[in-house]
Amino acid sequence: MKKFFVVLAAMMMIGSVSPAFAEIEVSGDAYVSINSMYLWRGFDLSADDSFVAQPGADVSFGGFSLGWWGNMSENTGEMNEVDLVLDYSFDLGELVSMSIGNILYDVDGFKTTNELYLGVSLNTVLEPSLTIYYDYDECEETGAFYTFSVGHGFDLAENIGLGIGALVSYNQESDFAVGNYSDLHNAELSLGLDYSVTDQIVVSPAVIYSTPMSDDAEDISGIDDEFMGGVTVALNF
Repeated sequence: MKKFFVVLAAMMMIGSVSPAFAEIEVSGDAYVSINSMYLWRGFDLSADDSFVAQPGADVSFGGFSLGWWGNMSENTGEMNEVDLVLDYSFDLGELVSMSIGNILYDVDGFKTTNELYLGVSLNTVLEPSLTIYYDYDECEETGAFYTFSVGHGFDLAENIGLGIGALVSYNQESDFAVGNYSDLHNAELSLGLDYSVTDQIVVSPAVIYSTPMSDDAEDISGIDDEFMGGVTVALNF
C-alpha cells in the first residue's frame, strides 16, 4: 500500500506543474457487474462460484483518474479482492493517446503487489492499443505482461451502442501472477452492448471468449478456453 501512495504522490506532482490543472473538472461513475466468472488474463479465478459480483467506482480530474474495484464471491459472500488504480491519460496530438498508471492488487491469500503500466493508443480505425504492465513488487523475474488490442463501436440506435473487440497478450517472466515463462499467453474476443436508460444510467451486457495461445500458457499457467457472460449497471456523474 505504501508503494501505491508513493506513486500517487509522484503523479500528483507531475500534474501540479500543468497550467490546465488550475481548472479541474471532476467526473466519475459507480457501477456493479454480475458475471458468470472472474476472468482475468485467461484465468478463471472463481472456480468455486456460480457467479461473482464486481463493484467499482472511478473519479476523474485534470487528466487523472482514481479507481476502486472489488470482487465478491458468491460462494462465501465476502470480498476476496480489492484493487486500486491510479491513471494519468493525455493526448500527443490528434493521433496518439497515452496512459500511465499503477494498479495495486490486494487479494486474499496472496501478497499485495503493484503493477505499473504504460499504454499507447492510436485514434484511428479499430483504435489499436499496446499496453505494457510491469510488476515491480513481487515478481522475482522480469515481471512484464503485454497486451495488444483493437476494437470498434457502432451506434445501433439513439441510445444503444454495440462494441466489438479483440486482444492478444504476451507474458515475459511475470512469475508471481501469470507464470515463469516468455511466450504468447491468451487471446480474447469480446462483444458488448451499451443501453443508455437515462443520460446517467447505462446498462451493458457483454460476453468474452478467452483461449490460450501457447503450450506454456496451458501447461505452466494452466489456463484453458473460457467463456464469460455478464451485465454491468453504471451511474455516471
